Amino acid sequence: MNSSIQAINENVQRAASWVPLIQQEVGRVIVGQKYLVDRLLVGLVANGHILLEGVPGLAKTLALKTLAGAIHAKFQRIQFTPDMLPADIVGTLVYNPRDGVFTQKRGPVFANFILADEINRAPAKVQSALLEAMQERQVTLGEETLPLPDPFLVLATQNPIEQEGTYPLPEAQVDRFMLKLRIGYPSRSEERAILDRMATTTPALGVNRILESDHILASRQAVDAIYVDDKVKDYVVELVLATRDPKAHRLDLESHIQYGASPRATINLTLAAKAWAFLQGRGYVTPQDVKSIAPDVLRHRVIVSYEAEAENLTSEDVVRRILDAVPVP
Repeated sequence: MNSSIQAINENVQRAASWVPLIQQEVGRVIVGQKYLVDRLLVGLVANGHILLEGVPGLAKTLALKTLAGAIHAKFQRIQFTPDMLPADIVGTLVYNPRDGVFTQKRGPVFANFILADEINRAPAKVQSALLEAMQERQVTLGEETLPLPDPFLVLATQNPIEQEGTYPLPEAQVDRFMLKLRIGYPSRSEERAILDRMATTTPALGVNRILESDHILASRQAVDAIYVDDKVKDYVVELVLATRDPKAHRLDLESHIQYGASPRATINLTLAAKAWAFLQGRGYVTPQDVKSIAPDVLRHRVIVSYEAEAENLTSEDVVRRILDAVPVP
């Protein structure tokens, strides 16, 4: 087993050689935000989508656009508004009276990187238009089903402070995001660096293309081959089960959790942990990999009760207590 893990290690190190190059290239444009950039790469190599929560002006759009530019991929930004229609995202059929036939007009979702900006500003029927695209990587127009380009990554943002005129995301859609990130303000030194770099009428934000999309697909094969020990798999399962039955894990959280995490959480937590190990150039997953990425995978899948809200207990607090309580192998 040791020789096979060593072979996986060497394969991962070769496949992940582009990671520091991408981090360096994105770092030329984005000041700080290492947490955001690393999680974007996790979503990219694990083939998962990301829901981003943060106040305006924290370089969410710029980060994804820069990453797309460095990877030679098509980028599309979709601004969600209350008057949008599903056709504004996936496209529609246009009737040509001269020929008497319908022709396809593809929507902006046909790109590698999709920024769904302020996704909670659009009504449920528009949000649900992304469901098939996110889960099946395809779009149905009329009677024809069209595959989406690969890689395909959706980064959706929502503003946590301005809730007027917003529509809460349906649970079915929230569960389709592999990660939910909470982005905070930069540090003092980062803020000063942002000032020096960006306080100009024409900031230089050029990014060099250093990676082809084929490398991403090859990296996913390397991620699939990363070794996960049975004890680590059992640890992942115990973490998810603790969100559903905290009493069985000696946690006094039963009255605080309305719904626990779905089986999709188990799958995504394992995939994200493998992707996190990949970013470290490692061919095996450690319990610390699981623990590092678990808050991002679980925070939007644990629905707290009214009693928890009355006590100002968030899903973040619940996940933290579960991570502290479940024994690490």
